[in-house]
Amino acid sequence: MSKNIENPLVQLIGVWKGEMGVDIAPKPDEDENNPYYEVLTIEPIELEVENAEEQELDAVRYHQVVREKANDKVSHSETGYWLWDKNENTIMNSFSIPRGVNILAGGEVSLTNNELKLTVAVAENDTKWGIVQSPFMLQKAKTLSFKREFKFANNKLSYTQEMVLAIYGKTFTHTDKNTLTKE
Repeated sequence: MSKNIENPLVQLIGVWKGEMGVDIAPKPDEDENNPYYEVLTIEPIELEVENAEEQELDAVRYHQVVREKANDKVSHSETGYWLWDKNENTIMNSFSIPRGVNILAGGEVSLTNNELKLTVAVAENDTKWGIVQSPFMLQKAKTLSFKREFKFANNKLSYTQEMVLAIYGKTFTHTDKNTLTKE
């Protein structure tokens, strides 16, 4: 991690749109490839985050709305925070989806050749980070792990994410990726 990164979250603030999303999702019989478009709104929060009078965090709040290209149906809505702990060189992503799943993943920030990269991950039984899910989801569509990578360069934000699920009697790696441009 480059020590000269003051607050990597500042570059993310804005309204981002992407039209080329690829979603590989599990289904009972045959898995689906769902092309999608999305709007990702990232904004500063009006709060100086301080924990136990020792930890200071920079934070941004976001809301992501994903629609299937085939029918314009909202297939994903996510609300969360990106948090930066400069003293520990740690990036965190805390979010909730309205399926009864909440995730706190952590990781690293890197800056290479003017490309900013945020990488976070969490797995079941992780000692630092966590996955909380409703009893229904634990039984029917349990999240076993989650990994997300954001890359920012040249006014474009690209991401990949991978959520490993126990669903429909199998273990499935649900993936999403897209490239967004700031409005």
